Amino acid sequence: MTISDVTAAAGSRAPAVARTAQAQQVADIAARLERLPLTSYQRWIFGIIATAWFFDSMDLAALTFVLGSIRQTFGLSTAEAGLLSSMSFLGMFAGAASAGLLADRFGRARVFQVSMIFWGLGSLCCGLSTTATALGASRLLLGFGMGMEFPVAQSMVSEIMPARNRGRYIAFLEGFWPLGFIASGLLTYFVLQVADWRWVFILQAIPAVFVLVVRRYVPESPRWLASHGYSERAEATVRNIESRVRDRLGGKDLPPVLRQAAAPVSEVTGLRTLFSGIYAKRTTMLWTLWFFALLGFYGLTTWLGALLQAKGFPITKSVFYTILISLAGIPGFLVSAWLVESWGRKATLVMNLLCGAIACHFYGSAADQTQLIIAGLCMQFFLFGMWSALYAYTPELYPTHVRATGTGFASAVGRIGSLIGPYVIGVILPAAGQGGVFALGAGAFVVAALAVLLLGEETRGRTLESISH
Repeated sequence: MTISDVTAAAGSRAPAVARTAQAQQVADIAARLERLPLTSYQRWIFGIIATAWFFDSMDLAALTFVLGSIRQTFGLSTAEAGLLSSMSFLGMFAGAASAGLLADRFGRARVFQVSMIFWGLGSLCCGLSTTATALGASRLLLGFGMGMEFPVAQSMVSEIMPARNRGRYIAFLEGFWPLGFIASGLLTYFVLQVADWRWVFILQAIPAVFVLVVRRYVPESPRWLASHGYSERAEATVRNIESRVRDRLGGKDLPPVLRQAAAPVSEVTGLRTLFSGIYAKRTTMLWTLWFFALLGFYGLTTWLGALLQAKGFPITKSVFYTILISLAGIPGFLVSAWLVESWGRKATLVMNLLCGAIACHFYGSAADQTQLIIAGLCMQFFLFGMWSALYAYTPELYPTHVRATGTGFASAVGRIGSLIGPYVIGVILPAAGQGGVFALGAGAFVVAALAVLLLGEETRGRTLESISH
C-alpha cells in the first residue's frame, strides 16, 4: 500500500470518527438533561413558549367567530367563504413545511421568533383589509406564521423536558389552543357589540411583541446544538440550564449523570431520513393521521359559528354557543395530558378520535338546542383531547437532526387536509345538509384512528434517543 493510499484511507475515516464523536456528545447532553429534576425553571421556559402558542391560537380561532360577519360584509357564497377559510391553511402548509427544515438548519429559537413576526403582521393586515381578496392574502400570511410556529414549539418543548414529563407538557402546550380559542371567542363577543370584525384582528396583532420575551429568555435546544456540531455552545447552554435548576433546588447537588452509549451513526441524512428504515412506517402513519384528523377538525370547527347562524341563531348568540361548547376542550386536554403518561400515546389518540367521531355524528343530527349543546360539548372534549395527544406523539418519532423537519412535514400534510376541509364543507353543505357535513368529519376521524391503531408504536416513558433507534 502506498503512502497516498494510507492518507486516503485515513481521510475517509475522519468524517466517520467526527460523526461518532458528535453522536457521543448528543448522548451525553441528552443524559444530562434527562436526569434533571423538573423545577420552576423548565416550567418558566415552557410557560413562555405556551404563551406564544396561546396568542397564535387566538388568531387562528378568530375566523370561526367572525366568518358569518365577513360573509355578510363581502356578500360571499358558502363556497367562497370556504375558500377564504382555506387560505389560512394554505399558508400553514407552506409555513410548516419550511419551518421544520429551517429549524433543523438554523435552530429552534430563531425560527420560533420569526414565526411570531409573520403572524402578527398577518393579523394586522387582516384587520386593515377592505376587500375579500386582500383578506384572503392576509390570511395566507397569517397562516404562514402559524404554520411555522407549531412544529418548532413542539420540538423545543420535547427537547427540554425529560422523558418522564415530556408527553404531559406537550399535551399541556396543546391545551393552550382551546384556551386561545375561548379567549378569541370572548374577545369577538365583546368587540362585535361595539365595532366590526376588523378590530378583532387588529387587537390580536398586538401580542406579537411578545417575541421580545422569547428572544431574551428561551435558550436554544442543547440537543440541537450538539447534533449540529456546536459543541461549545451546547456545553455552555446545558451548563446554564443545570445552574438554573440547581438554584431552584436551593443549591442541592443534581442527580448523577447516567452516561449513555452513542446511538449508531446513520449514513442517511436530511429529508431522506423520513423515508428510510424505521422512519418510513412512522412517516406513513403520521401523514395519514395528520391529514384526516385536520381535515375533519378544521372542516367542522371553521364552520361552527356559521352553521349555528344557519340554524337561526343571531351572530352574537352563535358566538356565545360556540364559546360554550368549546369550554369542554379545557377538561378534554387536561384528561389527555394525564392519559398520555398513564395509558400511553396510542390508546389516548385512538380513544379521542373514535369518541370524537361519534360525537360529530350526534351533533350533526341534533334535533333541538339541548341535544346540540350536549353533543357539541362531547365533540370538543374529545377533539381537543385528540390535539394534545397528537402533538405529544409526533415529535417523539424522529431523531434530533430531523425532528423539526419530520414534525413540520407531518403538520404540512395535515394543513393540506385543513385546507381542503373548510372548502369541501362549503361546497357540500347546500346539497348534503349539516348531517352530511358532520358525517364527513366523523369518517375522517375514523380513518385517522385506524392509521394509529395499525401503524403506530408506543413511546410512553422512553427517551427521545431510545425511540429514534
